[in-house]
Parts: sequence; structure tokens; C-alpha cells
Amino acid sequence: MTKIPVNEPMIGGNAVKYVAECVKSGWVSSEGRFIGEFEEAWASFCGGQTGVAVNSGTAALEIAMAALELEPGSEVILPSYTIISCAMAVIAAGGVPVLVDCEADTWCMDVNAVAEKITSRTRAIMPVHIFGHPMDMDPLMELADKHGLAVIEDAAEAHGAEYKGKRVGAIGDMGCFSFYANKIVTSGEGGMVVTRDGTYIERLAYLRNMCFRSDRRFRHTELGRNFRMTNLQAAIGLSQAEAVENHIEIKRRMGTAYGERLGDEPRLALPVERDWAKNVYWMYGIVLGDEVPFDAEEFARRLEAQGIATRPFFLGMHEQPVLRDRGLFKGESYPVSERIARRGLYLPSGLTLTEEQIERVCEAVTAVLDRA
Repeated sequence: MTKIPVNEPMIGGNAVKYVAECVKSGWVSSEGRFIGEFEEAWASFCGGQTGVAVNSGTAALEIAMAALELEPGSEVILPSYTIISCAMAVIAAGGVPVLVDCEADTWCMDVNAVAEKITSRTRAIMPVHIFGHPMDMDPLMELADKHGLAVIEDAAEAHGAEYKGKRVGAIGDMGCFSFYANKIVTSGEGGMVVTRDGTYIERLAYLRNMCFRSDRRFRHTELGRNFRMTNLQAAIGLSQAEAVENHIEIKRRMGTAYGERLGDEPRLALPVERDWAKNVYWMYGIVLGDEVPFDAEEFARRLEAQGIATRPFFLGMHEQPVLRDRGLFKGESYPVSERIARRGLYLPSGLTLTEEQIERVCEAVTAVLDRA
């Protein structure tokens, strides 16, 4: 039985041509035309921003947080339900991550819970657009404006997703993207920060390049990072950016196909699309109903036996041992995050997924549930 993988990238278009040009020209490292062209193309796609390319989505979050120049102990509000890169970036910048729970349907940060977590030490909010669905940004931006807070969007999973007609990543002060191999647009490894703020642009470029000074390169007055993207990565990224609309269309067709086949299954909660949202279905997540007598881990094992690969949902930040060991989130509980971490997983969602494979996945899901 051929196993259906979770998320296969689609590499085509001008990728081979652009990479060959890099190799032939010798510009394979962090100089070359493709870096600037990829930054320009992606920033334009996001809505007239300027982009600063880096070597991962985690690096994008880290330099965005560093660009805020937080005082030690400054607080940054973020969802518990997200990848650990978000909390890592806050800690690396000398800040303290402060958590809120997620919504039960979108799995994005519950904006209604943010206000009560704002204190005199709060300096920023980090909304995360989970699995391709944007979070409700207007009330969040109103809170940020009221309290003078920066907004750093994590749009790593939501390339091209829209909130009220605006593409995510272009709504807050800075937007952070990942171009890891499983993303809608990939450069293998890579990331980017987009922003309209010229002060941030200059500082982001400075931080990613070890804080080399223009007046004397090897005289350092700050500790920067070596987060540079290579020209080879940017060449692949540019070819992917040229195909992004097609990739989004494929993802949305996948979401529709799964919804048509599983939408009447009462034992599952499926992804939603709010009236104001355009969901790009980066990953097609499902959550087991309480009546199902096993958790997502056992569900995944049973699907694996039928040749269906899956991945678990995130474990909440407040349940991460490495963060608890640092004395963070003691005694905190976030029920929605905890529930979906235990009862949620995502199904095969790759750009190369066929209708026949989707049909086979859905048949396996239903069969496993019927034998529960």
C-alpha cells in the first residue's frame, strides 16, 4: 500500500532555470539578484510592503522582535496554541511571553481574551494565523492602537490568506513568513519580514547581517544574527512566488474537497472560513468529537495502518516542558488549546494531493471512526 504523505511541495515553473543561473554565475551565497527580486515580489504580493529575507520563519520572528528593542521583562501577548518559535522569539529578545487561549472554531488566538492580559509592561501582541485561517485583526489593532502596542503577525502558515480583503502579514507593524518546504510558497528553508515602516526595514536588514556597520564592517557595536538567505534559496522562492496564486487555488480546492466528503460527519470538527476571511487551508486540520473513544494519537496510529500519514496539532506553550522549566506559565490552563492538542491532527494536505488520494483519506477516516 502506497503511503499518502502529509504535505508534498510543488516545485516547477522557473525554479530550475533560476537555480542554474545562480550556479553558472557563481552567486550562490547571500549576494545576487534573486534575493532582492524575491523580497520585492513577496512584499508586493503582500500589499506594497518592503521585504527583508532571512533563512527561516523562526529567524523572521526573532529579528522582528529584536527590531522592537524591548527592555528586559517587557511582555508580549501571543496565543498558547502555536509553534514554539513564537515564544522563542520573545524570549530571545529579552521579553516575557504572555498567553491567551484560542478560539474553538478557527483555532486562532481569542482576541476577546487579549485585553485582560494587557499590563503596564506590555509592549507588543503577536497574532498567529493558524493553518491558513486569519485571526480577527480589527479588534486586535484597535487594542494595540489604544495602548500603543506593536503588532507582529506570524503569517508563516497563511500565505495569501485574507482578512476583509487584506492579505495577512500586511496588517500589523511587521509580518513574518516561513518558506519551509511544507509551506504554500517554499525556498526549502527561508523566511521574510515585511513592513511599511522604513525604520524597521533598516534595522531588520542590519540585524540579519551580524550588525556589520557601513562605516567599518568588522567594528561591532551590537550583537546581530547571521540570518541571511542565500541567492539559491531566493531563486527557488522567487519561482514559487510567481506561482503563488495557483498554489492557493489548489489548496482551496483541497479544502473544498475534504469539506464535501467529511462535512456531514458529526464526530469531527472541520476547518471553518469566517465571513470576513479567505482561508488558504495550508493544512487541513480535524478535531475528534468527545463521543469518539480515543484521542488523536490513537487515531493517527489507526490511519497510519491504512497508509495515511498525519501530523499532530501543536502542544500549547503552557504545556511545553522547556518553557515550564524556565518558570513560565506556572498554574496556567487554556482549555481550548489543551483539548485540540489532544484531539486534533491534520490530514494529508500537499500541493500534489490528488482527488483520488483525498477520497482514499476520507474513506480511511470514516472507516476508523466507524470501528471506534
